[in-house]
Amino acid sequence: MSPTPAPNTTPSVNPEELLAVITDAASQDASRFQPATERLKKMLDMTGTFDVLSEIAVQQTFPLPIRQLAIIQLKNSLPHHWRSRKLTTPEQKDRIRARCLLLLDEPDDTISECNEVIASKIARSDYPTNWPNVLRDLLEVINTNITARYTGSPSNLLRLRRALELLNAMLKEWTAQKMLTGIKTTTQIASDVHPVLQSHYTTVATARTGLALDSVSDPRTVEEFLLAHLIFKCIVKVAVWMWQRLKSPRDLDVIGPYINDLFKYSVEQLRLLSEYRIQATVHLRNTGSVNALVPQQCLKVLYRHIYLYGKFFRRLQQLDTPRFITMPLCADLVSYYWSKVEEATSGPPQQIEDSPLAVYPIRFLVQGMVIFKENLAQWSPTHKDGTWNENALPKEFVENAVKILVTRFIPLNPSELEQWMTDPEEWFASEDKEESHWEYELRPCGERVLMTLSAQCSGFVVPLLQRTWQQMRNVPAIDLQTILQKEALYCAIGRCASKLDSVIPFEEWLQTNLIPEARDTNPNYPIIKRRIAWLIGRWISNECSGPNNPTVWEVLLHLLSDRSSGTDSVVRITAAIAIRECVDTLQFDVNVFAPYLPNVVNEYVRLITEVDTMETKRRIINCLNCVIERAESHIVPMMDVVTRPVPELWVAAGEEKDWTTKAALLETLTKLIQSAGAHSAPLCAFVVPLVTESMNDESRAQLDEDALTLWKEALRNTTTVQAVNGNPGLIQLFPIIVGFLQTNLDLLQSITHVLESYYLLDSALILQGYAVELFNAYLASMKLALSTNVEKLADSLQLLLQLGPPALWGEPLHISGIFPYILTVLEADEIPTTVLSKYVLLLARIAITDKQLFLQLMSAAPQKVNRSEKELWEALMYQWWKRFDAMYEPRTRKLAAMGVASLVSTGRPEVLARLSSEVLNLWLDVFGEIKEAHRQAEEGGETLTLYWEKPAEQLFEEWSGTLEFERRKTAFENDPVHTNKLTAYIAARLQEAEAACGGPAILQTQWLADADSTVMKQIQDELLRSQL
Repeated sequence: MSPTPAPNTTPSVNPEELLAVITDAASQDASRFQPATERLKKMLDMTGTFDVLSEIAVQQTFPLPIRQLAIIQLKNSLPHHWRSRKLTTPEQKDRIRARCLLLLDEPDDTISECNEVIASKIARSDYPTNWPNVLRDLLEVINTNITARYTGSPSNLLRLRRALELLNAMLKEWTAQKMLTGIKTTTQIASDVHPVLQSHYTTVATARTGLALDSVSDPRTVEEFLLAHLIFKCIVKVAVWMWQRLKSPRDLDVIGPYINDLFKYSVEQLRLLSEYRIQATVHLRNTGSVNALVPQQCLKVLYRHIYLYGKFFRRLQQLDTPRFITMPLCADLVSYYWSKVEEATSGPPQQIEDSPLAVYPIRFLVQGMVIFKENLAQWSPTHKDGTWNENALPKEFVENAVKILVTRFIPLNPSELEQWMTDPEEWFASEDKEESHWEYELRPCGERVLMTLSAQCSGFVVPLLQRTWQQMRNVPAIDLQTILQKEALYCAIGRCASKLDSVIPFEEWLQTNLIPEARDTNPNYPIIKRRIAWLIGRWISNECSGPNNPTVWEVLLHLLSDRSSGTDSVVRITAAIAIRECVDTLQFDVNVFAPYLPNVVNEYVRLITEVDTMETKRRIINCLNCVIERAESHIVPMMDVVTRPVPELWVAAGEEKDWTTKAALLETLTKLIQSAGAHSAPLCAFVVPLVTESMNDESRAQLDEDALTLWKEALRNTTTVQAVNGNPGLIQLFPIIVGFLQTNLDLLQSITHVLESYYLLDSALILQGYAVELFNAYLASMKLALSTNVEKLADSLQLLLQLGPPALWGEPLHISGIFPYILTVLEADEIPTTVLSKYVLLLARIAITDKQLFLQLMSAAPQKVNRSEKELWEALMYQWWKRFDAMYEPRTRKLAAMGVASLVSTGRPEVLARLSSEVLNLWLDVFGEIKEAHRQAEEGGETLTLYWEKPAEQLFEEWSGTLEFERRKTAFENDPVHTNKLTAYIAARLQEAEAACGGPAILQTQWLADADSTVMKQIQDELLRSQL
């Protein structure tokens, strides 16, 4: 018998109350709006709310603001809760689905757009199971009205438009499905709709055939283009989905012909529509009617339609370029796009604008250039295997394309120059963004096309650019036009640097031409100077020339520091970035750069204070950080200069809630400490307050990782945690890390590194002030953290117990409950083996450090865990042997062997009971490993290497170059596990065990009588050998 479902306890909504709340929430009266908004939030969690909101939205008798608010709330909430039966019953869902189709007659665009989102999300979830008729009903509306419109019968354009928009939204959802069931559903949908949509598009396209140029002023033409656009959007969704399925031979046979025909048809339509739009736009401009309402509407719809074709082609190209280039008329398509680019450059410049009313809209040209760029590989002079390509682009075509790019698209245009002059920093920021948005901007796209041409057709492009450079290098750039052309050439050279480095003598060019131009005081020369700085950074970062040329640093330093009339802030910012690019190379030699370092740092700091926006300050700070890192110890004399503006910048960033800039400042101090090393002590004056503020409630989520990195580096490179020379001590931060230990489980690895650094610096001070709080935090974290992090915690705690006096940590281990907790975990045996092994090793550390303290902790533990002492001892010894095999490092196995030897020496019967079997075998295993390692070393073998015999540089590579390296090395070398010979240690502990038992005879008769004679002989031989 199936269980009875739990009753729905969610309260039901009152329709009248909800309508009143929506009415008040749509009011402009704050006294009504605010309480209604709060009440509405609560009512969204009631059963039936979505049904009532849907009902309000479809009632055209209600005021429009109320209907709009209702459907907006529905759109924002319903998709996330549609599957919930608590908020919407099956009957209510049926009504909501029906109302989605009622809104096909909705005149308001806001309501209609929200309905598209709602209906499409529902259709994705419910079709075909719970909403089987939605596709059929939509197609019926579309078919009926298309047929009526083109046969002269009455039709409803609004209803047709809404149906197409809704179908497009649903197709978008259906084609985004990834699960197998969804893919199967979409396959059937695509099969059902694509012939219908293609037929309708052909009908609409036929109706507009032969349109006169004056037709753009006819409202009917606007309608035709709009319908064509909406139908084609649906076709594109289906076609792109089919394109991604063209993998199996069956798909190629079934879907392939349709995709080929559609592609060919689309290429033809693109050419027809594009030519018509260009001619119509020119006609409207000549007649002065381009700004009339209907022509504007027509041109905008037509532009969107043509742009959709380009998006379709580009998407197919992105998904499968090799297949794309084999499509019928693909070469014609790419050639047509490039012909429009050439055509646009041959006409008046004002015909190229970022406007749908332009003769050549920028986005249309960029779209064509991107498609052209991605297809260039098929027209390279040679194939990948080195054979000649019969379809290679002619030399004349390539050279003409390069000339167009360098002379028309790459030069700065008047509007860009005006923006530069008006707001230099904003212009620079937009230039930087174009690096990642090049597919949408004309000049960056032109640069990428040039780069691809130089890569695919270097035999044509390189000689042309070389000749142009030779012609232009000595031409004096006095007038603005010559300056712009020279700047464009320098840009082209920088973009193609990897191809030109063998034909352009950069160092000679730098000395002969670039230095004089960098020092020219012509008011228009910031254009050239900015490009010179960019070019140097580009050339050297691409390893076309080495950075260790003093002339390079002289030029860049001059451009960074110059404040004369022939320069500006854009030049200085570009120079700052270029210096960073040059120092951040593999060939960089800090000794060559060192003489220029003080001036570079001073100018960086000066520029940071001069620029206005936080974004620009942050860029320069990041450049400075790179220079600090690469300068290494040479930065020490400049520490005061670097840190001087930090407090002011930190406050300014805080006022703007600019966390990214604060993170950059934390990185500045981190890099300074890393480079300064032992000389970084004065930086504690900045580290303590900045880390403290970064870890407060407001900042922690944004800055905790960066602050921990700074904190960690400060500890690794200091000699004390206490205050020195009036500067705050790092010990002030310790309470923060204790709190972090038990609350931040995501950064536990960094947290344990910080803790270990404190222990290595002054474990006694830490234990004196924070032992109980620290162990409480450890316990809380161990209970919640992932097993890998718990292992790290156990290791760090073991380090503390090794370094700190037992008198300071013994009692806190009991008071905090961490020692009893470990015993209960071992007894339960329910957590991963690796963690249990770490706990055994932690107890072994306690045992070899102070066995009497260990006995005291064991005797006190039963009070905390409700277990007898004997039970705890039994569980402990069982786990000690069981987890020994999971300890894979010789050092840890030796620690386990020493730990159990220490426990044997106490004479505890629970331990001695396992002496004759498990304990002896454990010791024998470790003896054998050590003996084997020494034998291998004598014979030159590499089979087994003892952990403690590895060089310290290998063991502590992460800390190399820091003061903490020596502290870790010393702690390791002084570890009793390292300093004690195991055989001698066990022999001494056995003697203590004999004394604890009452003599050797009692130990032998009571605890070793049943030991294996072979094992006993081997043990005795090893112990005897230790005395020789």
